[in-house]
Amino acid sequence: MNHLSFSELCCLFCCPPCPSKIASKLAFLPPEPTYTLMCDDSGSRWTLHLSERADWQYSSREKDAIECFMTRTSRGNRIACMFVRCSPNARYTLLFSHGNAVDLGQMSSFYIGLGSRINCNIFSYDYSGYGASSGKPSEKNLYADVEAAWHALRSRL
Repeated sequence: MNHLSFSELCCLFCCPPCPSKIASKLAFLPPEPTYTLMCDDSGSRWTLHLSERADWQYSSREKDAIECFMTRTSRGNRIACMFVRCSPNARYTLLFSHGNAVDLGQMSSFYIGLGSRINCNIFSYDYSGYGASSGKPSEKNLYADVEAAWHALRSRL
């Protein structure tokens, strides 16, 4: 499941229920990270390194069309953001919130395919506790994550 220990399971179901804790433990299932982000010496350029588990289906030319960076949320977490320039003449950018139990590394090939098919760029981000993002997954962090992603998309791109 979500690597819950016996004591955590007992606490969840035997102690007085705390709905937000139960939801956080059972609803958010971050995978082991499938990528890393490495920052250059200037601190302004991030390089995406995908693991084999990311299942990259394209060449390095397509990977060069991916820009990654980190942004901070209102709750103090740093979340990883990915901008995929899928089409040189795209008029729109889609803000994509991926599903549970995946991270940006696993989704990167999908983003290129989707953006190419619908002729738009894709902007996505990892939730707190997913991939290279700091913090822990929770409902409150999720709201702060999407707000920070929206702000980063509007201000940086």
